[in-house]
Amino acid sequence: MKLQLEVRQQADKTPEICLPGGQTAVITPPIDEDYWLFRVKVSRYQAIVGFPKFSTIGVGFAKEKDWNTNLPYRCKPEEIWQHIKHNKGTRAATDEECIRAIEMVCAAAHQWRGTDPIKDAL
Repeated sequence: MKLQLEVRQQADKTPEICLPGGQTAVITPPIDEDYWLFRVKVSRYQAIVGFPKFSTIGVGFAKEKDWNTNLPYRCKPEEIWQHIKHNKGTRAATDEECIRAIEMVCAAAHQWRGTDPIKDAL
């Protein structure tokens, strides 16, 4: 499958809760396969997505066995891959294609956020 980056507008749906004493807590946004800013399809049924979460961009698979497995876009693509690969599924692309898709999503997130992938790496 030819890897192609898709981009769309997606509001950050990370809920903020005001706590007593002026504290603020954030909880995971309603993540699902339709919540994304950046997407690269790696098969007919699976994609690598980048989505707003906790004032950053999370990167993971669109469809997951164990909801909410992702890492920030500033992590190295190989580190993200090692963290999320168990959600790949059996019909997804090769490991190399998935890593390339992660690289594409991370690059788009860096450009969108105005960050430098070398200087700002976690």
